[in-house]
Amino acid sequence: MTSVVIKKKKIYIISGERSGDLHASNLVLALKEQNPNLELRGMGGSYSQEAGVELAVDYAEVALMGFIEVVFGFRKVLKYLSLVKKDILQWKPDVLILVDYGGFNMKIAAFAKENGIPVHYYIPPKVWAWNQKRALKLKAFTDQIYSILPFEPAFFQKFDMQVNYVGNPLLDEIKKFNPHPFFFQKNELSYAPIIALLPGSRKQELEAMLDKMVELVPKFPNAQFVIAGVESLPSELYEPAKKAGIKVVFNQTYDLLSHATAAVVTSGTATLETALFRVPQVVVYKTSSISYMIGKRVIKVPFISLVNLIAEQEVVKELIQDDFSVANLEKELMQILGNQIYKGQMLQGYDLIAEKIGQNSASKTAATMILESLK
Repeated sequence: MTSVVIKKKKIYIISGERSGDLHASNLVLALKEQNPNLELRGMGGSYSQEAGVELAVDYAEVALMGFIEVVFGFRKVLKYLSLVKKDILQWKPDVLILVDYGGFNMKIAAFAKENGIPVHYYIPPKVWAWNQKRALKLKAFTDQIYSILPFEPAFFQKFDMQVNYVGNPLLDEIKKFNPHPFFFQKNELSYAPIIALLPGSRKQELEAMLDKMVELVPKFPNAQFVIAGVESLPSELYEPAKKAGIKVVFNQTYDLLSHATAAVVTSGTATLETALFRVPQVVVYKTSSISYMIGKRVIKVPFISLVNLIAEQEVVKELIQDDFSVANLEKELMQILGNQIYKGQMLQGYDLIAEKIGQNSASKTAATMILESLK
């Protein structure tokens, strides 16, 4: 009797940057839970690797930020694009899953489409923010798109695109979180109110944002400032903060947010995490002058933070570029800490965001849809 050999499905998955790597890893775990008979390879970081992805490329070798930084790093990006393309052709996956990381992944999507590989995009590029006609390229290069922002499907409908809103993966992370019972003792913190500082996960962000955050310390003598540190960054970047008496805690962002009274947050995924933990915040961002000038010309949205974009109104104050000053930071924190009506309005905005996001498990929902397509 001839035995039937069931071919393992091969999935190639690509993410770049810490948050994309985290979301990719949760998607991989959801895929494996529903179908253990999968082979996974691709580009990502430690989260993806721990979830069971065989890494062809570590994203840390490629990561760049800002328009001008990308221009100067273009040769490096081309090198890794070429490497990943070659690896995809040699490995012959049944499906390609792209996670966020639009500049790199859009080029890979076009390549995969040319070579007859189905393309699924989880967390698509923010084409609604600038050069909206890129939506047409996304339509041409992808087979299915899974959105984590509740306003995106309506935007894509304008281009006759069916996009699935699957929920937001941060909810999955937060549901898994269990607070450390001795967070204060473990990190040698006092019981003074905590102002959390989330300066970002990239070197350029820290260099642009941290100095002004540090200057806030003497202005709030009754509070303690604590930084959510990133272990993958050089430790010397945090030295000025440590010298100012600021504690830096690593791999404890959710613990920090669960104990914080207020937060100063660099624009990015962390703004939404802070909102979901119901911590009143001020959002900040600063980049090189050239990157900012280019960005201001092309970006078409009224807000920069995910919090305000999802709410479709100003819930939190955004201090961008020249508005990002110590005086403005101090003023906003004073409002958050001292004005209960102001704080209450921000928390009502957070309620609206939670309602819009819903309760779906993004990873499980997207995994189910991807596996259905493989049948």
